[in-house]
Amino acid sequence: MDILERCDSHQFLVGIHRFKRHLFEYIRNLSSSHKNQSAAMASNSISVLNALDNARTQWYHVTAIVIAGMGFFTDAYDLFCISTVSKLLGRLYYYDPALGKPGKLPHGVNNVVIGVALVGTLSGQLFFGYLGDKFGRKKVYGITLILMASCAICSGLSFGYSPKAVLGTLCFFRFWLGFGIGGDYPLSATIMSEYANKKTRGAFIAAVFAMQGVGIIFAGLVSMIISRVFLGMYGGPAFNDENVFSTEPEADYVWRIVLMIGALPALLTFYWRMKMPETGRYTALIEGNAKQAAADMGRVLDIEINAEQEKVAQFNSANEYQIFSSEFFARHGKHLIGTATTWFLLDIAFYSQNLTQKDIFPVMGLTRDAVKLSALREMFETSRAMFVIALFGTFPGYWFTVAFIEKIGRFYIQLVGFFMMSMFMFIIGVKYDYLKDKDHRWTFAALYGLTFFFANFGPNSTTFVLPAELFPTRVRSTCHALSAASGKAGAMIGAFGIQNYTQDGNVKQIKKAMIILAITNLMGFGFTFLLTETKGRSLEEISGEDAGYGDAQAAGEERRDNWDDTSRNG
Repeated sequence: MDILERCDSHQFLVGIHRFKRHLFEYIRNLSSSHKNQSAAMASNSISVLNALDNARTQWYHVTAIVIAGMGFFTDAYDLFCISTVSKLLGRLYYYDPALGKPGKLPHGVNNVVIGVALVGTLSGQLFFGYLGDKFGRKKVYGITLILMASCAICSGLSFGYSPKAVLGTLCFFRFWLGFGIGGDYPLSATIMSEYANKKTRGAFIAAVFAMQGVGIIFAGLVSMIISRVFLGMYGGPAFNDENVFSTEPEADYVWRIVLMIGALPALLTFYWRMKMPETGRYTALIEGNAKQAAADMGRVLDIEINAEQEKVAQFNSANEYQIFSSEFFARHGKHLIGTATTWFLLDIAFYSQNLTQKDIFPVMGLTRDAVKLSALREMFETSRAMFVIALFGTFPGYWFTVAFIEKIGRFYIQLVGFFMMSMFMFIIGVKYDYLKDKDHRWTFAALYGLTFFFANFGPNSTTFVLPAELFPTRVRSTCHALSAASGKAGAMIGAFGIQNYTQDGNVKQIKKAMIILAITNLMGFGFTFLLTETKGRSLEEISGEDAGYGDAQAAGEERRDNWDDTSRNG
């Protein structure tokens, strides 16, 4: 009887133990599922990521915006100031008395002078974007700045006297200038996204990019001031009055000074860029050095952060896939296609607008016909028109994005921006005959300015922000570079293709160009649906890295439970 009682008691205890184990497994699986759905729990268990995501806005955030933003100021200034001097180069080096009109860069030469920096930018984006993931954001960051500053100076020192020699060396240095500029795109975006907290990350990245608008304004402003100073000192007669002397010899200094000034912002921020520590996410999640990441970010945030080396190692083991792996394409392929295509389509329109506006200004009445002006006067009027359009059309859109990106979200800002750009460009294309009349020039200027506004309060900003948020830390810089390089491929289509429709001022050709750009923007609207909203979430939650970490944690707990069961049974 005692034996039977003992057997029953033993079976009862075994049953209780099994029940407890099944109940524990159920609770653990429920917890693991919750981790995967609300992934912030996983990242919050790594102190350095939690500290970055939830940090209050501090002075170091402002410093990071200024340091990264001055790179974009330089980028925009260098890429867009060429539009203000290209007509001057034509009058200086391509005047033919037999034609009876001011000198003008041949189409092929004009496209190369303007587009060669874009080719360099595309190459630099791919090269430095890869290096940013391979060797660290900070290590590569200083190289791009040195390259930009040195090549901006060399662009103004283009050698020789013949058109071929001067423009050949100008194009050589502008290619390498673009190469440095290209590196700044993925590195600045990635650094800012990895420094920022999750509540204001989009606004901070957009603020870095908004310095492009400041750079475009200064490209027009500096060109306007310098040409006006030289005009006051050495101003010549209009072309109609004196064909030869309408091109002032001193104008050869003007374009060189304008290009060389682009080196100043880069040189001024070099020291501070070198003082920035490596991002905590790169140090912890790529280098695997949790102690260094905690020390660096603790010093920046002025708090104490636990190193948690074991948790970081576990996190990394769950996210080791490479960019060309099947796992990457399964997780992020749709987003990469979305960021690349939307940036490609946007830049066809955006760069076409910026690079061809000098050809449309006379139609708006913002500049006079070249034959009525001297070379310096033509540059002054072109620069003034570019400055006005940038100040009232381009510039506000960037800062509207900064103000509203965390309220409206990236997705809807991009969607509405593409749609409005398409609508305004279509109206300009269809009604161009009506709008080019002098009585309607302010309507034309308003429509043209609105396309710039919705480009910048729209896809021109969000296509920069989204690739810095959607992808895992291990490949973030490379994915941003691929997306940005796709954009520059679109910009090259604008520089080498769309410009051919606008250079001669042919009404039918300009109408055709505007309708092509409207269709391009409508396609961008459609491809935006491949993307997802990112506001208010941590980078690890957005990229899915947390889900993998949650699975790794669950697997680790399961191994420990199995070992405990084996020990008890033993």
